[in-house]
Amino acid sequence: MKQIKQLTKAEFKSFTNTFNVHSLYQTVEYAEIMERQGFTPLFVGMIEENQILAASLILVQKKDGFKYAFAPRGFLINYNNFELLKSFTMLLKKFLGKKDIVAIKLNPLIIKNIYDKHHNLKETNLYFEKIFNDFKRLGYYHLGYNHYFESFKPRFEAILNIDYPYYQLFKDISKNFRTKIRNAENNGIRIHRGNLNSLDSLYLQTKNKYPRDLKFFQDAYQIFGSNIEFYYAKLDTTYFLTKTQETYALAEQRSIDINNQIFEKVGENNSKLIDQKIIYDNETNQYKKQLISATDLLKTYPTGIVLATALIIKNRDEIFLFMEGHDQNKKSFNGKHLLLWKIIQKYAQSGYKRFNLNGITNFNLENNPYKGLNDFKINFGADVYEYIGDLELVTNSTLYFMYRNSAPIRNILKH
Repeated sequence: MKQIKQLTKAEFKSFTNTFNVHSLYQTVEYAEIMERQGFTPLFVGMIEENQILAASLILVQKKDGFKYAFAPRGFLINYNNFELLKSFTMLLKKFLGKKDIVAIKLNPLIIKNIYDKHHNLKETNLYFEKIFNDFKRLGYYHLGYNHYFESFKPRFEAILNIDYPYYQLFKDISKNFRTKIRNAENNGIRIHRGNLNSLDSLYLQTKNKYPRDLKFFQDAYQIFGSNIEFYYAKLDTTYFLTKTQETYALAEQRSIDINNQIFEKVGENNSKLIDQKIIYDNETNQYKKQLISATDLLKTYPTGIVLATALIIKNRDEIFLFMEGHDQNKKSFNGKHLLLWKIIQKYAQSGYKRFNLNGITNFNLENNPYKGLNDFKINFGADVYEYIGDLELVTNSTLYFMYRNSAPIRNILKH
């Protein structure tokens, strides 16, 4: 007889390790992080004859007197098996209802479509419509095909296959990005591995766009242990000034040389030389401005300046970009481009298969305010994975009616 029971952390971890479709959001470690953020974690499994058939991490949030549950990235279950999904749904609904939980929201890793880096349809899930209709038959509400970041978890993710030699991966990056990466390194940007004490730079670069505090990052760093790493791109301001001085001197000399050539050929047709001189003069003026800026940067940041940050988590054969940030005022240095490439290169050489660049938005929209974010991730050669979106299952009808007619839940889980 099938039944729902609460699992121990060890039981849940053992089951997740055997499940092919996986997410770091369905791990014991993530549950511990969110527990410190005020959520109550439950590890539940559907058992038959002492065998776990399906399971889920459930995070319970109490808000305005109501308890609401979340299953980050959905259940650990074979969604193609309707009878299994039906049994799990009915038992889970009863289990959560008895705990006065009004409803559960999930955003499963059910792929709808996969697109290549050129936005062309690459693959379609032939079972998607069946699974979608199965959810509806079982009483789940689909909350729409959202386009941005309104959902519980992003409906679109950029995922890069890194099971290739790193030099091939570099060729797959857009030409413009390859140039930015080379220039960033030539200008003295270096990649460093940070630690718990340097996470404040990540927080300062993300605090205006993510709802989590510094403690969230610190907790993640401690709880994930050896499976989490922090990297940052730092500009060596001394090197940058020296490099700029050398570049300016070369540009100035080119301008002088061509000027002398023009004077030597006075009266001749010098139109090509004059055109070239205009180009060289413009370059000289540009490098002169950069020289002034480089001098000011060294005075202000004598030990260097952190341009971009990235916190990654190793989850089986996948690297997950858990959080990233950059200095908006210094983005022209392209430190973020170099940082991501160096991390990709490192883990491709270490034998990992996928690099999940995390959420993006619907790339098909005109005037998309997140176009820059989309382009940045996709230009590394990533495919775009489109998922089913948010689903909601009412687990206590009486309390849910009261909940819907009072203050709706706020501050929905963002990470």
